[in-house]
Amino acid sequence: MKLIVITTEHFFDGEPNTLNLLFDNGMELLHLRKPEASEAEMAHLIRQIQPKYHTRIVLHDHFSLTTAFHLKGIHLNRRNHDIPAHFQGTKSLSCHTLEELEQHPDMDYLFLSPIFDSISKHDYTARFPESLLYALKEQGVIHEKIVALGGVSRQNIGKVKDYGFGGAAVLGDIWEDFHNQQDTDILLTRFKALQYAADQ
Repeated sequence: MKLIVITTEHFFDGEPNTLNLLFDNGMELLHLRKPEASEAEMAHLIRQIQPKYHTRIVLHDHFSLTTAFHLKGIHLNRRNHDIPAHFQGTKSLSCHTLEELEQHPDMDYLFLSPIFDSISKHDYTARFPESLLYALKEQGVIHEKIVALGGVSRQNIGKVKDYGFGGAAVLGDIWEDFHNQQDTDILLTRFKALQYAADQ
């Protein structure tokens, strides 16, 4: 099962080195999401990520940078909902209802959220009962192009696979308290646990 890491909203000291470390340890796909960042700030961060990893990066903002740095793709959202002309990379989108899933068959993959109670957003609670998720798997609504988002953790990522998702996107479980502790050993332990569970 695909494991996607989403960045924190705000920059932090040592972030390029931390992201390079995750890539060095097998991070396959990074969604770079900094909604308040300028294009120049985003470019500065990307320049500090090893070029060999640029093809594993998906942008949520400033889509022109995908061409400048030969990045993997773009993730559409409320701020940026138009695909640039002649765009050749991967395209993904966040969905919060089953109706939205059906409306975007042209996307390479779709996020569906929130699957569990969010770790990073305390008022963002699970929207889909477990019985419904299993039914959606049987109906083929949840399949390899659908990625679970929202509250995914080392404790429940196994359920994501049981529900039939092709991937899981993680944010809170990997970055929780990291901006205070800056402990890369803890970060790597969390990441490797998620990796292991996703591969089972």
